[in-house]
Amino acid sequence: MTNTPKILAFAGSTREESCHKKLVKIAAAGAREAGAEVTYIDLRDFPLPLYDGDLEAAEVIPDNARKLKELMLAHQGLLIASPEYNSSISGVLKNVIDWISRPEQGEPFLAVFVDKVAAIMSASPGGLGGIRGLVHLRSILENIKVLVLPDQISISQVFQAFNEDGTLNDTTQQESVEELGKKLASVLAKLGT
Repeated sequence: MTNTPKILAFAGSTREESCHKKLVKIAAAGAREAGAEVTYIDLRDFPLPLYDGDLEAAEVIPDNARKLKELMLAHQGLLIASPEYNSSISGVLKNVIDWISRPEQGEPFLAVFVDKVAAIMSASPGGLGGIRGLVHLRSILENIKVLVLPDQISISQVFQAFNEDGTLNDTTQQESVEELGKKLASVLAKLGT
């Protein structure tokens, strides 16, 4: 492949021991194995105020929003592990999307999202594995012009799912998450983005 796909991987959780951080790292390893260049970030390192149109109107775009926009613009693919909070996505993830979706002067609308390809995943202590939140995440991303792969991963009973080293104790699940990362890398390579 002449153009190495570049993928940004992150979890919609800031909790230090977040299972979503572990989950997205497994998918990132799969993407790397398939030849992609993967950048993992922790949203905890990019704190943002709640989105406020008055701040935006006063041209007070937070520095961390600018940094995240630069990272998004430098990558063609997104690996997102999204927790489910009350049947939807986390406030942290929604706030990041809201801030970085705002165009700055001379920037096309939704520039950071147009032509991106995403793979999404979730985990939950419940039996559905966070799938209700993924429905909302998929809807949001597709509405802001991100192509979301039809394959997605939902891991239930998450408190029993991980080994101490961050791998999944069910080898079939481990392989499925790695395959999701590989699939994203493969699609990006085929698209030549």
